Amino acid sequence: MNTTIVHFDLDTFFVSCERLLDSRLNNKPVIVGGTGDRGVVSAASYETRAYGVHSGMPMKMARQLCPGAIYIRGNAGTYTKFSKQVTEILQSEVPVLEKSSVDEFYADLTGMDRFFGCFKFASELRDKIKREAGLPISFGLSVNKTVSKVATNEAKPNNRLKVDTGYEKAFLAPLSIKKIPMVGEKTYRTFCNMGIKNVHTVQQMPIEMMTSVFGKNGQIIWHRANGIDHTPIVAYHERKSISSERTYGQDTTNVHTLKTTIIAMAENLAFQLRRGGKLTSCVTVKIRYSDFQTYSKQVKIPYTSADHHLIPVVTDLFENLFSRRLLIRLVGVRYSGLTSGTYQINLFDDEKKTINLYKAMDDIRNRYGDRSIMRAATMGVGARTIGNFTNPFNGEPPIVLAHRTQ
Repeated sequence: MNTTIVHFDLDTFFVSCERLLDSRLNNKPVIVGGTGDRGVVSAASYETRAYGVHSGMPMKMARQLCPGAIYIRGNAGTYTKFSKQVTEILQSEVPVLEKSSVDEFYADLTGMDRFFGCFKFASELRDKIKREAGLPISFGLSVNKTVSKVATNEAKPNNRLKVDTGYEKAFLAPLSIKKIPMVGEKTYRTFCNMGIKNVHTVQQMPIEMMTSVFGKNGQIIWHRANGIDHTPIVAYHERKSISSERTYGQDTTNVHTLKTTIIAMAENLAFQLRRGGKLTSCVTVKIRYSDFQTYSKQVKIPYTSADHHLIPVVTDLFENLFSRRLLIRLVGVRYSGLTSGTYQINLFDDEKKTINLYKAMDDIRNRYGDRSIMRAATMGVGARTIGNFTNPFNGEPPIVLAHRTQ
C-alpha cells in the first residue's frame, strides 16, 4: 500500500497572528522579529517579499530594503497559543500527527482513502483550521514528507496541492534545486559552481558523483530530488521544556538591566506554565558574554508554576553564574522537567490571596495579552517592549503589579 502524507504549513505564521489581533495590519507590509540592529527577521508578509525581505535576514538589512514596513518585535506566548489551538484541531482529526515546528505539521493519512478521499479530507481539515483558528494555511499531499513539503511551498499562499502517486519525479524536475529540503545557501552555491540550478539535472546525475561532492548528504539530496523519502512520521509529544532568551542590542554589565530582564523572563514563563497546565522541576539560567563564551547553571526544585517560588531561584542562579566582569551579550531562562498539573497552595508559606492574585493576573493576561500586567520589578523591560506589540489598551500603559517577591 502506498503511503499518503500531508504537510500543513501556516502561512507567514507570526504575521498572520499579528493581523488576527489587529486587522489594521491586513494587506500592509509587516515584518516580525528582533527590532534591534542585531535582530533577525522571524516572519515577513508577502507584501515585503517583493522588496527582497525574507525570514532569517538581518533586521538592519530588512529596514534598508523595506523602510516603509511595519516592524513588530513579536510575542512568543501569543504565537504558542495559536499554534497549540491548531495542534489540538489536527490531533482530534488525524490518526498520526508530527509537529515539526511551531507552524508546520505532517500527518499520515495512509489507508483513509477506503472511507473518503485523502485530498478531500485534508481540504476539509484546512477549512476547519481557517474557520476556527482564523489563520491562513496551505498544504501539500503526496506519498512522502519531502514531496509534500515542496508541494506546500508551491501551493502558497493559502492554497493546496496534490501530487499524484508516480508523478513525484516529474513534479520536482523543473524546480530550483534550492527548493529541496536540506539544500541551504552554502550547498546551493556549490551546485551553482557546478553549473547545476534545477532538480532535473540532479535527477540525471549518478548518485556516486553526489556522494563524492557532498558526502553522505549528497545521497540524501539525490534521493529527495528523485522523490524518494522513507522518513517516517514521528508522533507528536508534548514538549518537556520552555525557555526564553534575550540578545541585547548593546553588550552590557548593568546588573539592574540584567536582573530586570531575567525576572521578566521568569515571570512570563511561569505564566506560560500555568496557562498550559504545567509544572516545572528544573530551572536553568544561561549567560553569553561578548566573547561568545556561554555558561549556564541549573537546579532541581519541587514542582511549581508560581512566580514567587521561581523568581528567587532564577535570580540566585544568575548571581552565582555572573562572576566575570566581561560585557554580557545574551541572557536566558529555561524551565524543564515539565509535568501536567496545576499550582497548589503550599500550607507553610502561601496564602489563599496569593493564589487568587495569580488567578486574577492570568485572567487579565489571557484576555489582553501576556504583557498586559507585570511586576513593578520588570517594568524596565516592559516599558521598552510593550510599544512593539499590538497593544490591547489602545495606547494605555500596561497594569503594573507592585508585588513583593518573598
